Amino acid sequence: MPVITLPDGSQRSFVQPVTVADVALSIGAGLARAALAGKVDGKLVDTSHLIEHDAQLAIITDKDADGVGIIRHSTAHLLAHAVKELFPDAQVTIGPVIENGFFYDFSYQRPFTPEDLAAIEKRMAELAKQDMLVTRRVLPRDEAVSYFKGINEHYKAEIIESIPADQDVSLYTEGNFTDLCRGPHVPSTGKLKVFKLMKLAGAYWRGDSKNEMLQRVYGTAWAKKEELDAYLFQLEEAEKRDHRKIGKQLDLFHMQDEAPGMVFWHPKGWALWQVIEQYMRAVYRENGYQEIRCPQIIDRVLWEKSGHWEHFKAGMFTTESEKHEFAIKPMNCPGHIQVFNSDLRSYRELPLRYGEFGSCHRNEPSGGLHGLMRVRGFVQDDGHIFCTEAQIESEVTAFNALVLKVYKDFGFHDVAVKLALRPEGRVGSDEIWDKSEEALRAALRASGITWVELPGEGAFYGPKIEFHIKDAIGRSWQCGTIQVDFSMPGRLGAEFVDEDNTRKVPVMLHRAILGSLERFIGILVENHAGALPLWLAPIQIVLMNISQAQEEYTTQVAQKLRAAGLRIQLDLRNEKITYKIREHSLQKLPYQLIIGDKEVAASLVAVRTRSGEDLGQMTLEALLQRFQTEIKNG
Repeated sequence: MPVITLPDGSQRSFVQPVTVADVALSIGAGLARAALAGKVDGKLVDTSHLIEHDAQLAIITDKDADGVGIIRHSTAHLLAHAVKELFPDAQVTIGPVIENGFFYDFSYQRPFTPEDLAAIEKRMAELAKQDMLVTRRVLPRDEAVSYFKGINEHYKAEIIESIPADQDVSLYTEGNFTDLCRGPHVPSTGKLKVFKLMKLAGAYWRGDSKNEMLQRVYGTAWAKKEELDAYLFQLEEAEKRDHRKIGKQLDLFHMQDEAPGMVFWHPKGWALWQVIEQYMRAVYRENGYQEIRCPQIIDRVLWEKSGHWEHFKAGMFTTESEKHEFAIKPMNCPGHIQVFNSDLRSYRELPLRYGEFGSCHRNEPSGGLHGLMRVRGFVQDDGHIFCTEAQIESEVTAFNALVLKVYKDFGFHDVAVKLALRPEGRVGSDEIWDKSEEALRAALRASGITWVELPGEGAFYGPKIEFHIKDAIGRSWQCGTIQVDFSMPGRLGAEFVDEDNTRKVPVMLHRAILGSLERFIGILVENHAGALPLWLAPIQIVLMNISQAQEEYTTQVAQKLRAAGLRIQLDLRNEKITYKIREHSLQKLPYQLIIGDKEVAASLVAVRTRSGEDLGQMTLEALLQRFQTEIKNG
């Protein structure tokens, strides 16, 4: 007689074992129709799962994140089903869920075409409408191998052969199609209503270039059509906003094969960089940070002591000199500890805050490089705070307020906060990790911030708070972080003299606000689609004369604007003014100042905004006042 406890705390008793579907029906017919799966004692199961003992149960529907994941997993199987019906000679391999969708890899005699993709999607819709039951059965491993070999699915057989012989495996069947899977899946194909196949690609079997090249089909699936439409709109907008395209269009930067993952900054791009760096430098000064600079190349011995050699060696660029092995620094923290260690510190000096625009290099796989978003050479707005255990909460609380202010200044108001907790591979005792995690929770509570927790996603040396900003089209980007580290200072010999005249190891807070400046610039460019606000724009104003007769006055105005600290471009070319206006409009400059005979005679300028609005004639004083107000307001 199982007793089922529901999420609201209510309980239901049954006289015999009961399925998840039966429990849903006992609650209401509407819930029974909506049920996609169940979560029994924290484990996702099919609605057909039989509950024989007392258990905690949540009914999973498409309103739950788990439900959307199950829809996507089941749609991947629907894709394989459709491919087998249209291309019987194709062999199925793997079909996992990925962010916002899924993919499935197939072995087939020829590459699929866009026409094939359309036909597969059409057949998927037809199979979904048939509302076929999806059923699960369990077989001993060897019996499952024989089954798949018997239907000529050798890749599936190979997958199962890698499973220990004493384990059973589960198979799911819909209509005449059976696939290997742990599940769970939707109860019937009729639950799969909103999906779209996105693209084709190649992928090596098991990710090994020595193996066969497979056909990979990517797709996306959602609970509601409005969600799919929003996702497709976001993809379309993301394509328009691609920072690589805009970077070329606006002449900000470029990258080339001779320096993979490294950036060649052009004058306008470097001007943007400098605006951001100088803003952050002011943030350092105003919040008690001392800016430092550490070496790029440091002996392997230090990286071994810090623990980085063990955890990050594969991602380090190394070199050798005079029989010593060196690493080009992948992060800044060990160097900052050396600055701390350069003198005997007193508790009166703490908290001691160091900041560095630290240039780092990591040997990222070439296939993962992506414009400014994923590079091998990057600069972090890195900082480290050396403090006592008692100072952690106040320092983290102050940082929380600071990071949110900085994001607001850059135009990001929607920020999600996450707390990443201890990973399996870590240094330090459980007692230290308990202390570190609770210190961050206390700081978040003191800041009045709502957060979600991410078990297992902390750094190897400590837990961290992550700040995720949302951009103009709804994408989330993790930028800022603050991490508590009780371990590395001790590993590298950091000490201070405490109030009782004993020597103690400081706590180290690793913190960054923007993260990689390269990546943050990429985010900014895409967020604003290249139309950066006045204070950030590499060139804020372009001045154009209509004819040579206004050249002298136009130059004088340009000199006054430069003297006022504005970044301007002077265009005195002998071209039609309509041509100049059109060309500079494509460069997305905030303001265009046009000077003709009337403006010269009255000592005025004609002003156009980036949107094409004609503000008419203005005095230079009025214009400067407008610029100052706009820059102040961001």
